[in-house]
Amino acid sequence: MYRFSMLLRGRRVPKAVHMNPYVVRAEYAVRGLIPARADEIKKEIAEGKGAHPFTSLVYCNIGNPQSLGQKPLTFNRHVLSLVDAPFLLEDEALVARFPADAVARAKEYLSHIGTATGAYTDSFGYDFAREAVAAHINERDHHVQPEATLDAICLTDGASSGVKVFMQLLIGGTGDGVMLPIPQYPLYTAQLALLGGTLAPYYLREKDGWAMQADDLAAAYEQCELEHGATPRLLVCINPGNPTGGVLDRKVMEDVVRFCYDYNVLLLADEVYQENIYAADRKFVSFREVVLSMPAPYSTGTMLVSLHSTSKGIIGECGRRGGYFCMTNLPSPMREQVTKMCSINLCANVSGQIMTALMSTPPQKGDASYESYWAEYNGIFSSLKERAALLARELNTIRGMSCQLVQGAMYAFPQITLPARYAEYNEAQNKKEGRKLALDARWSLELLEATGIVVVPGSGFGQEPNTLHFRTTILPPTAQMERMVAAIRDFQEKVYKDYA
Repeated sequence: MYRFSMLLRGRRVPKAVHMNPYVVRAEYAVRGLIPARADEIKKEIAEGKGAHPFTSLVYCNIGNPQSLGQKPLTFNRHVLSLVDAPFLLEDEALVARFPADAVARAKEYLSHIGTATGAYTDSFGYDFAREAVAAHINERDHHVQPEATLDAICLTDGASSGVKVFMQLLIGGTGDGVMLPIPQYPLYTAQLALLGGTLAPYYLREKDGWAMQADDLAAAYEQCELEHGATPRLLVCINPGNPTGGVLDRKVMEDVVRFCYDYNVLLLADEVYQENIYAADRKFVSFREVVLSMPAPYSTGTMLVSLHSTSKGIIGECGRRGGYFCMTNLPSPMREQVTKMCSINLCANVSGQIMTALMSTPPQKGDASYESYWAEYNGIFSSLKERAALLARELNTIRGMSCQLVQGAMYAFPQITLPARYAEYNEAQNKKEGRKLALDARWSLELLEATGIVVVPGSGFGQEPNTLHFRTTILPPTAQMERMVAAIRDFQEKVYKDYA
């Protein structure tokens, strides 16, 4: 009666706001504290507020190529524009301005789609796009059997949604673990936190070029069981590495496959940087090729899900949210649940699906766009390769820094050494500010506020105890990268001057 009368008078007893504790616990450093402060500074500069010693920011916190000036591949945009606005094909004068192969490709896609590009697709995506992906995989892994078919392919909103599908499928609480490389991409720890699962970290060997050791996998598995009472269900390999820039050796990959089979762990191969290999002594080998090249029972019994995306590579179409996962050796009951989960998600966005098909089927020799496409493609790749070498070389000349060679992907993960007094200063600042900022986060925040350079502290990715790092992309144009390196050098020298 009392509650009813209170409601009638339009009043309620104040209550605490309830939120899912798993959501509160989840963190995503790539868009965390430092980038949030960067956005505030950017707004202040635009409004003429604040007294910043720079007039613009250099965003090195996220692999977002086009935001830093990388141009989209023209052929892909030609086709996508015609598919998305098929009425343009009715204007002969306009169509004549497009390359013939772009027009033909658009008409081919529309013959499967119709004109309703705003409609839902099948849950796994357009059949023609999945067939294109399967054909690309078979060409890449040309000497292994069985060949990939469209039934093994699901088109996704970037690789991220594929990650979520399989982590949701296998992680049901604290009793289920995920084996992650440390350092890792924060999507994985964030998703693990959302699901209430248990982290089973295995550390990459920095001094060996971020190499992976098979012995570390068994130790991580057993530690997860003994210390946390959890059973690892999933092992994540990021190859080429994010944030490390390392590229796995084939022998190591074979050891990973044996481990996953022996321990009945699903192998999730994050291969979104497979086109970004810069080291002359490295080449990309897919985990699918490795699995299917090994003798039975590894070739037939190792559960593998491979991820790829249109966001990275040379395409760099992050905002299109295109990607796919390919399933190998998944048991039928698991495949059925994957189908159900994809049905719940309805389908991936259509633009991303088309971009994924385009990534899988670039212009061929003799096509009208062949020369221009590969000139653009190779120009972007060469520039990335040069910037990867430049960044690692220059960072290694800065006091208190060491950086492994960037063999692949789009990032460097340099180690930083800071004076003891800087650590004491951080503790004092944390007490003053009423928060607990990690030492590398303090360094990254002050780097931002002093120079306008936006990086991500290594603590957001995980790192060996008693080490400090930061992640930066290799994506800024050369002029911006030179400014970035010079700014980091000056800032680090000032830190040593003030606190050494």
